[in-house]
Amino acid sequence: DNSGKVVAWSHKLAAPSVMTRLMPQFVKEGVDPDAVSGVLDMAYSVPNKRVEYVMMDLPIRVGFWRSVGYSSNVFIVESFIDELAQAAGADPVQFRLDHLEKGSRPYNILMQLAERTGWGDPLPEGRGRGIAVTTCFESTAAHVAEVSVGPDGKIKVDKMHCGINCGTAVYPDGIRAQAEAGVIMGMSVAFHERVRFKDGGVYTANYDEYQILRMSEVPEIEVHILEDGMKAGGIGEPVVPSVAPSIANAIFAATGVRLRELPFDTNKLSEG
Repeated sequence: DNSGKVVAWSHKLAAPSVMTRLMPQFVKEGVDPDAVSGVLDMAYSVPNKRVEYVMMDLPIRVGFWRSVGYSSNVFIVESFIDELAQAAGADPVQFRLDHLEKGSRPYNILMQLAERTGWGDPLPEGRGRGIAVTTCFESTAAHVAEVSVGPDGKIKVDKMHCGINCGTAVYPDGIRAQAEAGVIMGMSVAFHERVRFKDGGVYTANYDEYQILRMSEVPEIEVHILEDGMKAGGIGEPVVPSVAPSIANAIFAATGVRLRELPFDTNKLSEG
């Protein structure tokens, strides 16, 4: 609207169902709850929201991936929230805060992570910061990515910050280990992981054809444990979904080019 607030959100997604095959008792009225997770339960306050789900019957069976539907859907939601912030001429963090309940976990973690990462401090040309947040499995996680993009379009992730509020931090070292692993897993799917199909079949037949992130590509990772003393929630799944959108948003901040697919099509950067 004229004040820069989102007043309506219409979201239609089409995807095959994991639950129909493995846990059909959880599928109600043709809706797989995992397929719409991250959209139906997004934290942003929008007065008018419509979510449509089309269950696709494909010959290729699908299974559970870390965080299930959240990783694919949070990439869409957090990328689009960034686009809306840009359209409104607003700071990406402030725009998110304006659409969150004050004092809620997502609100607090964004505030704390932005402060700890120097959000708003100027960066040299060709560098950018991006942020993304999600709540799932009774925890809230957010990521701030710092990237640099060369004239040839090559992306380098310089640093990743992960903030995690899982309630009570029972085992901090384990939380840090899971958060670091989540960053690596999220970066791997953002830059590399892809199953290829050819002539009606799976072309990616072995791991030598399925590229994953190499250790030489892993940036410095700083984990911020932001506990609130509530019941302990999950760690392994919540720390993955907001990795890819935070990097995509950082790339946009550095280049003005929006990457809307996973894994990233970096050719779009050199094309301008």
